[in-house]
Amino acid sequence: MDEVYEVFALKYAERGGRIRGDSFLFDDDHSSPHDIDYYIWLVRNDNRTIVVDTGYDGEEGKRRGRPILSDPASCLAGFGIDPASVETVIVTHLHYDHAGSLDRFPNACFHLQAAEMAYATGPCMCHGSLNHPFSVDHVCQMVRKVYSGRVVFHDGTGLVAPGIEVHALGGHSRGLQCVRVKTNTGWLVLASDASHYYENFRQGKLFPIVENAEAMLEGFRRLPRLASDTKLVVPGHDPLVRQLFPSVAESCDGTAVHRLDVGPSPTHWERLVT
Repeated sequence: MDEVYEVFALKYAERGGRIRGDSFLFDDDHSSPHDIDYYIWLVRNDNRTIVVDTGYDGEEGKRRGRPILSDPASCLAGFGIDPASVETVIVTHLHYDHAGSLDRFPNACFHLQAAEMAYATGPCMCHGSLNHPFSVDHVCQMVRKVYSGRVVFHDGTGLVAPGIEVHALGGHSRGLQCVRVKTNTGWLVLASDASHYYENFRQGKLFPIVENAEAMLEGFRRLPRLASDTKLVVPGHDPLVRQLFPSVAESCDGTAVHRLDVGPSPTHWERLVT
């Protein structure tokens, strides 16, 4: 029988200086400013605590010139979650901003699509334009976890726990998966990079980092079908998430925690999204 969960978005980084052309292909307005937020997600109830993605740390930020506001593990700790106590981590894909800080979860089992592991270690990584979103250190860390028996591979749709599913979508990365969570307001979908922004899936706009355009577009169609309501599809990087969903914690460095399972504010939704 399905369990129900609380779901939280924890923002650990942001980046300005971007334009809409960095977020959408074939968009009429390609030059207007368009910021991006970076999140990890927390799914919990009385029985279990599950982390979705692990973000990237300060060292990776320095290498890429993309500083963080707070270490993702510190964001969890500040919200009362000891990363060392987390037993389950879902990694939506192995891009640097979703699969760093893996060593901060020493007791976790990691859920990953088999296609993503094959992609990140296969011949496609000989091409700079394809391997750029990956960090070889992160990929090697995951390989070590495979050898230590701490990775659960999924092939398409998989059950992580009662009321928590993963669904392979691809598109942005070959083994990208979204996370479907049962909540008191219905099935909520953490899209991760299956849709960076609301505009991507709601208006069918491709994100420029795309491994398979057809799979990305089909993913845009599938996301609302997986959720009980289109309002319960949560994009992976949209700053609007912080305006739509209630804040439950915020620190002086700008990191923020927003509760997702209660649904977005109807007033804000009508004003900002529709």
